Amino acid sequence: MAERGTRPDEPERFQRQGSVSSKQDLIQWENTSVETCTILSWLGYGPEIIQARRDAYRENGRLYTARLCGADTCIIAGSKGEGLSSFLESDVDHMIVDNRVICLEDDVKSCAFPGEITVLRSLSRMSYHGHCRLLLERLGTTIHRHVHDAFCDDGYGGELLSSDLYVNNWSNEDLPEGEVQHERAGPSIPSTVLGHMHTDYVHALPYYCPSILSKWAARPRHWPPPEAVQRIVSLGAVLTPIGFKRSEYQHVEWRVCFNAGETELISNLNDTQTKLYVLLKMIKNDVLHPRKKEVSSYTLKNIVLWMAENNPQASFHKKSILQWLHEALDALRVALITLELPYYMIPERNLMATSGLDEEQQRTWISTITDMLHEGPRVILRLPKIRQCIVAHPEPFRWYSGRRIELELLCLMRMNRMAICRDENGEVDFTDAIMQALDRRHNEVVTDVGVRMRMEGSRVINEYAIYVRIMM
Repeated sequence: MAERGTRPDEPERFQRQGSVSSKQDLIQWENTSVETCTILSWLGYGPEIIQARRDAYRENGRLYTARLCGADTCIIAGSKGEGLSSFLESDVDHMIVDNRVICLEDDVKSCAFPGEITVLRSLSRMSYHGHCRLLLERLGTTIHRHVHDAFCDDGYGGELLSSDLYVNNWSNEDLPEGEVQHERAGPSIPSTVLGHMHTDYVHALPYYCPSILSKWAARPRHWPPPEAVQRIVSLGAVLTPIGFKRSEYQHVEWRVCFNAGETELISNLNDTQTKLYVLLKMIKNDVLHPRKKEVSSYTLKNIVLWMAENNPQASFHKKSILQWLHEALDALRVALITLELPYYMIPERNLMATSGLDEEQQRTWISTITDMLHEGPRVILRLPKIRQCIVAHPEPFRWYSGRRIELELLCLMRMNRMAICRDENGEVDFTDAIMQALDRRHNEVVTDVGVRMRMEGSRVINEYAIYVRIMM
């Protein structure tokens, strides 16, 4: 394919360049960096609550998987699985991996897999980097109807699995009462429950690709440590039903993803690197305001991963976070200028190749980021949440922060207790003693917050509205 690619040695641009000109400047950068890290912890991005979220969503995926009796594996991916968004702050990304299918790289033999498993052979040489087509090699005895009904003729007597047909088949499933399905978004099927619980479902296939993972693992690096590298390799890959946007064969192409491995990578970032990623996401949402994911959280995640790999871990500490933010913004500016950003797991794949960025938006963002680079540590004042915390009185701010974190922990525990108390028909036993205790404490916290808000002049009186406002 004649696409603008990236060289494997491109990540050298993510090495630290240095941005502080004097000792006085350094002190200002360091002091503001420490204050920023403290504020981010109060806002719900401290290591303890992040780990609690990760543990809760990992357990939720395990409970969901257990209900599927081995046919599928559920992975809670994205910012929820990474522990970087509060309970109602963003969508929950459910990846459902079909264990009745295995997709194999070109040179991997299929004889080791039992007869009930459907074997698909990946054909990657004719697709853009990180994408492939899937040719049926052997039809299994336990194939799901949505897989069976997604095959199409390849024109040479073989059968290809159509990514478009596969997603469409899942889109036509009957929905539980109260759930509203939305228009397909890439490989995902979004839906909403109760008006505010947003979920993205991606149905994926397991992909055994030792050559891709061994190539990634063999790279020289400062990070992650060898034991983490081996865990990530063992987690493997999946294929998601989305082709390369500029390919005429995108309807039968699939994208290689490493969702479980990337969640493990994020969990191996230190506190400063994690908060750097959070700051970049705030800048995306509050400053850049992308309309169609021209710059996404995934773009920013890859910048942080490259920076972590290419620089000594000791240089990432709470006094240096704003200097690293400067470096990351500069890396984003370069990516916008060149329209090149290598994917961390497969560097030959250019994440900017299908960004859909128009020239006017490109110029605006380059100009905005250039201005931000000139602002020094004051750049964080562009972020409403940070700015509000700086001007707020510390005592009430810490009080609200404590109530919000307690309420979120209760929500996470209740989420998994509901999964345990749900019967085979999907009905939840709300008479369960633990559920009732969690609900009582939940109501007490919301009531306490409501009383204080009204004492301080707030007009929000509905307890449900208070809960949603706290958890967003």
